[in-house]
Amino acid sequence: MKISICTVAPETFEGFLQGKVLQRAVRNGALSLELIDIRTFAGGSFRHLDDNTFGGGTGQVLRVDPVVKAIEAAKGGDPDAYVAALTPRGQVFSQKMARNLAELSHLVLVCGHYEGFDERIYHHVDGMISIGDFVLTGGELASQVVTDAVVRLLPGVLKDEATQDESFETGLLEYPQYTQPADYHGDKVPEVLLSGNHAAIEAWRKEQARLVTEKFRPDLLESDRKE
Repeated sequence: MKISICTVAPETFEGFLQGKVLQRAVRNGALSLELIDIRTFAGGSFRHLDDNTFGGGTGQVLRVDPVVKAIEAAKGGDPDAYVAALTPRGQVFSQKMARNLAELSHLVLVCGHYEGFDERIYHHVDGMISIGDFVLTGGELASQVVTDAVVRLLPGVLKDEATQDESFETGLLEYPQYTQPADYHGDKVPEVLLSGNHAAIEAWRKEQARLVTEKFRPDLLESDRKE
């Protein structure tokens, strides 16, 4: 899979690109990742990326011309490239969406900045993604969230079983997990997990996943019933 990220702040990805899972994906050929610096497509000696809002208003708006040029460069003529803008008006990102995006051959993520996108930029994307109902300085962090969630689902990046029981994969939160010590000042690991009875352990985990979801995210159970 190829992921292209269009951004006005490529320097903010330095630490992210050093992540072990990301590097493993690149190393084993599961992922090709590139950063497209939108600023290189801005005209004029000052390479202006933003400008005042027509009709008045506060803040600067990201110009359409350099962003669309960056998108086209990222696509590179690939007819299968799927372009998604990171924006508050987008569909809220979920594990299900991550799985769908992981099936793509080429994903182009476009990061907003300043006061937002010139509306005409949306005419050049295939979809929009939001990571939640809050405002960030730019879409760079959001693009990293999406990339991380997608890359770990690519074949060969993690062991297949490593993602099967994770939160949201079954519509439930993940069951409680424990490690050493088995007894921490009287706070003990449930006996069933020490029993060696795999059927009993599996049944306990399924029940606990349901109880944890019921307690902390009952909305997930409601959504499951509606579907």
